[in-house]
Amino acid sequence: MKLEYNGTEQVPLGKDAVWAFINNPEKVASCLPDVKTVVVHDATNFDATVSIGLGPVRGSFKFKITLEPQADGQRMNVKINGGGFGSVVDLLAGADIIDNGNNTTTLNWSGAATMRGPIATVGGRVLDAQAQKLIAGTFANVKTRMAEQG
Repeated sequence: MKLEYNGTEQVPLGKDAVWAFINNPEKVASCLPDVKTVVVHDATNFDATVSIGLGPVRGSFKFKITLEPQADGQRMNVKINGGGFGSVVDLLAGADIIDNGNNTTTLNWSGAATMRGPIATVGGRVLDAQAQKLIAGTFANVKTRMAEQG
């Protein structure tokens, strides 16, 4: 099952502050919805366990997450691989970082996930809604956490 999403977040901070935030694994990890544990391995790699609810079924997914900042400072990609419930998820998300020139920054984000296993075959709309919540929630939390620090 393939899922694709996109959206926009307006952040009330300048581009340099946004870039510093999204290059910090601890700060990015704190933006994952329903995060239970985080283990940072280095400047671009960390593991996270998040609580997931699919209808009446609740459990945890464990993810390996890699931050892939582009050298020009205009885009951050994030690779997420992991799973739970006997299923596997591969997600590539990213955001173009746009300096609005008025000490605000726009994140134009998108994400595409591929899911394999029992959840993918049974989940359908529930899985689609949960994936949307996870991806959109993460980018919304990035905006909120950056606004709190600014």
